[in-house]
Amino acid sequence: QVQLVEPGGGLVQAGESLRLSCAASGRTFRIDVMAWFRQAPGKEREFVASISGSGALTYYADSVKGRFTISRDNAKNTAALQMNSLKPEDTAVYYCAAGPIIRPSPLPSDFDSWGQGTQVTVSS
Repeated sequence: QVQLVEPGGGLVQAGESLRLSCAASGRTFRIDVMAWFRQAPGKEREFVASISGSGALTYYADSVKGRFTISRDNAKNTAALQMNSLKPEDTAVYYCAAGPIIRPSPLPSDFDSWGQGTQVTVSS
């Protein structure tokens, strides 16, 4: 499995932008689906975005479509989540994940490698 490290996170005001990155180690990065999930206090971990191994296919939660962009650079073994027009309801711990299958609205159980999580706080 892939080991994931998530530099990034921070405190921003509503309407601002933030970029999260996920550095992966392992031999299977280029064929793994990469995804971002988030979890707010008292809520279940929810899907945010995912990208296929080649980068050709992406999926987004309805709540972030048009605002967030997931990307990957297989040569650098990194994935990123560009978050624009942030809203207070985006406040959560964000986790990157890797797994073998891409599908719309995936479950956390679809992924077998996880980053440690990084806090994103959006103030109003």
